[in-house]
Amino acid sequence: MFREVMMEKVTVPVLKSMKGKDKITMLTSYDFPMAKIVDNAGIQTILVGDSLGPVMLGYPNTIPVTVDEMIYHTKAVTKAVKSAFVIIDMPFMSYQESIAEAKKNAGRMMKESGAEAVKLEGGLNMKDTIKAIVDIDIPVVGHIGLTPQSIHRMGGYKVQGKGIEAQRLIDDAKAVEEAGAFMIVLECIPRTLAQEITEMLSIPTIGIGAGPDCDGQVLVIHDLLGLLGDFRPKFVKTYLNLQAEIDGAVKTFIEEVKKGVFPDDARSFH
Repeated sequence: MFREVMMEKVTVPVLKSMKGKDKITMLTSYDFPMAKIVDNAGIQTILVGDSLGPVMLGYPNTIPVTVDEMIYHTKAVTKAVKSAFVIIDMPFMSYQESIAEAKKNAGRMMKESGAEAVKLEGGLNMKDTIKAIVDIDIPVVGHIGLTPQSIHRMGGYKVQGKGIEAQRLIDDAKAVEEAGAFMIVLECIPRTLAQEITEMLSIPTIGIGAGPDCDGQVLVIHDLLGLLGDFRPKFVKTYLNLQAEIDGAVKTFIEEVKKGVFPDDARSFH
């Protein structure tokens, strides 16, 4: 059994107060057992990302993910969590069509999932949408740089913000803050640019492929645990090769069943 670490509940004010003082830790989770493990281990924020599409559901990218799927997985996560702050991703076309639709979906996702904030992608182009959601008292996390829902426009998973693109991302970051988001994810941008944005903003920045100078870091839990095969983006650190461990355990089970070793007498009823 894992040891439960007792921690105070993480809230929006707590996260905002950590800016420039204490690094924020964030991991993705998509189900009850994993959320329980990372929460008990002391993670401060859990993102139920639309990355669940390729990670959990076998989609080629995040675009096919639906609001219902996001709610389904987030409900499982929030049932397990005691202290971590839970953020739910708004999936593709749940907020882009209109501000009214964005508010309706954000409200439904919060109400039905138990999450404590929504995250959506975009900068200047989403400023009014972010403000509208914040104005109905729903906390918003922004996301700029490499935005997976825009993967086709970007032509793949490429570093953003190089050269003349840097100013665009600076403008995006300012817009997200001005709209009222309390935190922002910076994905796959040069380290120096991430540092500049972090120092410029009064809200915390969470980096993924954005260097060590952000106010916090996030990884997909399956990347951290080595559960996605040989797929290794440059920014990922694999802390455990769990795929190899599981492979070995399954093969041992198969062998023991074939040989009649499992179940043995100790694991049989009398």
